[in-house]
Amino acid sequence: NSKGQATGAIKGVISMIRKLQAEFYESQLIVIFDAKGKTFRNDIYTDYKANRPPMPEELRSQIEPIHRIVECLGIPLLCVEGVEADDVIGTLARQLDDAGKRTLISTGDKDMAQLVNDQIVLINTMNGQYMDVDGVKEKFGVNPDQIIDYLALMGDTSDNIPGVPKCGPKTAVKWLTEFDSLTGVMANADQVKGKVGENLRASLEFLPMSYDLATIRQHLELPKKIDELEQADRDL
Repeated sequence: NSKGQATGAIKGVISMIRKLQAEFYESQLIVIFDAKGKTFRNDIYTDYKANRPPMPEELRSQIEPIHRIVECLGIPLLCVEGVEADDVIGTLARQLDDAGKRTLISTGDKDMAQLVNDQIVLINTMNGQYMDVDGVKEKFGVNPDQIIDYLALMGDTSDNIPGVPKCGPKTAVKWLTEFDSLTGVMANADQVKGKVGENLRASLEFLPMSYDLATIRQHLELPKKIDELEQADRDL
């Protein structure tokens, strides 16, 4: 803007919120952000996300203005220290699911596919695509309840989660199709031939940790429960 404040992220987030409000005007909307600082995953694995460069100042300077705008719009906003936004979303989605209510999660994060079920659906607001149970199967080749196993086997370079070297999507899908779960793959590691089999056996010690890191928590004690996160009047 004229004062030199970067505004690209602000405009992008508010535009996305307005789009969701227009399309789902009868629905309860909640915005979740990561809190500052480390999380319990850093305690599990000290190198978790250690490969990521610091957030650019141009983006960092827009976080607080986005928070203020969201609150002025009367939209409930949650940032919970010690956990990630994914875990807060997972917990709220679980609360709604247990109450028999449908949840639509706006995200482009593949990790969220593990939350999908008959009541929980994802939408990528960048391209307008929805992902339900069949969509997860079509995109990843595994069921939603196998996504954590899938992520653990491959690892995640963006989060610095270790996986089996040379195990890509096709190999992970093949193993999970044959052995059903990470536990099954590990129990049958001796049956896997070739170099990738050697890599699998060499990875057995850390794979449970990778599974834990990739697991979105769904039973957190949050500052507010879902029925306390109601839309407020705008303060503009």
